[in-house]
Amino acid sequence: MTANDDVLREVGPRLRALRTKAGTTLAALAETTGISVSTLSRLESGQRKATLELLLPLARAYRVPLDELVGAPPTGDPRVYARPITHHGQTILPLSRNPGGPQAFKHIIAPDSRQEPDPKTHEGYEWLYVLSGRLRLILGAHDLVLPAGEAAEFDTRVPHWFGSAGSGPVEFLTIFDQQGARIHVRARPRKAQQPEGQ
Repeated sequence: MTANDDVLREVGPRLRALRTKAGTTLAALAETTGISVSTLSRLESGQRKATLELLLPLARAYRVPLDELVGAPPTGDPRVYARPITHHGQTILPLSRNPGGPQAFKHIIAPDSRQEPDPKTHEGYEWLYVLSGRLRLILGAHDLVLPAGEAAEFDTRVPHWFGSAGSGPVEFLTIFDQQGARIHVRARPRKAQQPEGQ
């Protein structure tokens, strides 16, 4: 007998306990899930093997994660222990550990009036949200100031640069994806000023 068989053998008693706790009948559960009463009864008694097609509607009906139905082992410590990176007056704290996928970071930029913008390009797509302070974002031909609460997204192949636009530091979050997946949140463009005489 494999470890998987042991896990599946425990599903029936777990399902029965959840139904008892919810105070519902097999008939009521069958109506909610679309699974027949006989199939539900055999699942609870262990006479029917649990499949994903059966467990998903049951997890929805009981409002529990699928992991709870099958008694999946805990995934370990979910906390991310960030090691700050300091680069050109900017402190960057990694907030995720998803190699090859989207990465989240917190940036803190100290004010530095002597720092000259030096836009760079690289592959990817970036979304950002300003937490505090005022962020100066140079993006291609645009020179923007984003206050706290504003968000922006852009293709990182466009030359870009970040800096503090105020007398204090600026803090912001970024999500960066090398694959270029878009996050679909856009900063509202400012209204273009009409030329004089129009």
